[in-house]
Amino acid sequence: MKQGLVRILRENRSVLLFLALMLLFRSAFADWNHVPTGSMKPTILEGDYILVDKMAYDIRIPFTHTSLARVGEPERGDIVVFDSAASGNRLVKRLVGIPGDSVEMRNNRLIVNGQAINYSLAGESPYSWDLHEDLLGVEHLVRLQKRNSPASSFAPVRVPQDYYLALGDNRDNSADSRAIGLVPRKEIVGRAHKILLSLDYDNFYVPRGGRFLEKLQ
Repeated sequence: MKQGLVRILRENRSVLLFLALMLLFRSAFADWNHVPTGSMKPTILEGDYILVDKMAYDIRIPFTHTSLARVGEPERGDIVVFDSAASGNRLVKRLVGIPGDSVEMRNNRLIVNGQAINYSLAGESPYSWDLHEDLLGVEHLVRLQKRNSPASSFAPVRVPQDYYLALGDNRDNSADSRAIGLVPRKEIVGRAHKILLSLDYDNFYVPRGGRFLEKLQ
């Protein structure tokens, strides 16, 4: 039996080496993540596969969260992927508060460091608005329901060192820092920067052609 196993390993060593290198690459350098929910609409849709730069902020020991060196700091407006201990899931959210920030929300309007964030209408449906949100220089889209959720307001929160306040762009349909608390820096896996592929769940999983390698904003 041992000889048979050795023979199989020898005959397939190139495939096994490729798989090992691919896993190493995905663990330490870059990865892709499937997004099954609409908590980041309209920026990220259900069925999107997003590219994640795992070296955006840290160089880590492969297959761990142990940082060997910090190479960058998460910035306000970044879309990040993190392994949330509070939720038990890997999540994708946008950072709206960085260390030192004071953040509050009033009827789905953010106030950061005492400055009210600017919004302008981008589109409308019978149940929601899509708005341009200018997050102190980082412009992107958010979606608000015409009927506010109970989480559409929260009191000012001071973000401590090595923590971040993260929200979904689909503000009334997102389990984010309003539910799980502030995000520790050590949980952040990397920065999402492009859509690799998008499958349309409502159209027999046909790829959405216009979203291939689309840059996330």
